[in-house]
Amino acid sequence: MPASRTAAQAKAALTIKDLLSYRIHQLANALSRGAAARYRREFDVSLMEWRTIALLGDFAPMTLKDLARQSGLDKGLASRVVSGLVQRGLVKRGTASDARELALSLTPAGKTVFQGLMRAASERDAAFRAVLTDDESACLESAIGKLIQVARTQA
Repeated sequence: MPASRTAAQAKAALTIKDLLSYRIHQLANALSRGAAARYRREFDVSLMEWRTIALLGDFAPMTLKDLARQSGLDKGLASRVVSGLVQRGLVKRGTASDARELALSLTPAGKTVFQGLMRAASERDAAFRAVLTDDESACLESAIGKLIQVARTQA
């Protein structure tokens, strides 16, 4: 689609439902609701707990500050999520290189949950990708990258 037509379409948005940002938000909400339902049902974790476990499974040890930044949660909420996971025996606190902060990582039980969550997430991802052709998938990846760049500059 030519760039000029895209710009003209953007100017012609009649309602909020015509805005690209709204449509992407709707998609993100649908994806999150589906993930949240599956992860709660299969692993008894919330979406915030899933993100925390996934980040720690891939990047531990992490400080609470880094975990909060990477997960998009404020530090207070991230702290509450981590505390709940510690109480459930899925996350452990250790000493970080900076003694003022704690290093967070998964316990053996947390690693087991992480592996199951990643299997389920991979299955969901494969189902989404299966409905796209290779060209559509490449186009989507490119478009997402461009939109992220522009979104970071728009206030």
